Amino acid sequence: MRPTDLIRTPLRTSLLQLAKSGTVRDAVEKAPVTRGVVKRFVPGSSTDDAVRATAELQSTGRMVTLDFLGEDTLDLAQAQATRDAYLTVLRRLSDAGATAGGRAEVSLKLTALGQLLPGDGRKIALEHAREVCEAAAAADTTVTLDMEDHTTTDATLEALREIRVDFPWVGAVLQAYLHRTEADCRDLAHAGSRVRLCKGAYNEPASVAFQGADVDRSYVRCLKVLMAGEGYPMVASHDPRLIEIAGALAAKHGRDPHSFEYQMLFGIRPEEQQRLADRGDQMRVYVPYGDDWYGYFMRRLAERPANVGFFLRGVATRG
Repeated sequence: MRPTDLIRTPLRTSLLQLAKSGTVRDAVEKAPVTRGVVKRFVPGSSTDDAVRATAELQSTGRMVTLDFLGEDTLDLAQAQATRDAYLTVLRRLSDAGATAGGRAEVSLKLTALGQLLPGDGRKIALEHAREVCEAAAAADTTVTLDMEDHTTTDATLEALREIRVDFPWVGAVLQAYLHRTEADCRDLAHAGSRVRLCKGAYNEPASVAFQGADVDRSYVRCLKVLMAGEGYPMVASHDPRLIEIAGALAAKHGRDPHSFEYQMLFGIRPEEQQRLADRGDQMRVYVPYGDDWYGYFMRRLAERPANVGFFLRGVATRG
């Protein structure tokens, strides 16, 4: 374990636990300074905000994937509202000419579409996802199925297989910190398969997930599988070392710059995002929007101590 991990691991665990605390959530959401700080990571709550952020990023040569925030939905009306939000933003982006060729796509969480609803939750989420895929196809763009905590991995991959029967371009997300992920990469590194590889942002037990520096080592092993395969890797990382390794592996396997892409989160390392786009690489920014931002925000704080410092400085400045 690296020395910094001695600090980062307990901090990350604590923040991820707080992400599930209703009491802390109420306090953070009601704090008058919070919204201004959160806007670094979440550009707004409305469709207008999502469309505006997309236009700004595309004007600088970056691509976009949009996430309407929400997860673990236990209300059918809320799941339907999430579906409708995606249908609306896809229509708006298509009308603005932003979706052609997949320049702006959407990312879906199946639990936000109703997967956890009692009874027919799995069927409902699958139907909602199919409706979004149909809208994306009409807009000449794509969809990526986000991955959530490890308890949903099998269900998400099963849904992916079913959806890909009709929409083979739907992207998968794999999380390098899970012990199983290298094998999943081998299964998905085939022609036409879009795979986003990220480290993972949930608080997972050591029984299923690597910890500390072992996550980086797993990421590299998984990246080697994807770059050597026939699919379309999506390198989701802000780590300079991993970005450099990805570029070297792409060169080793003779990959064209359009046969893979880099992905980063909105508000994190924007200068590096621009550098990659300016040198001719495909750079896609993950843009979340909506009112249900608390869990997402806490996971961003947990990923890097620097994010916590940014938040605390913002509180101090505005307090």
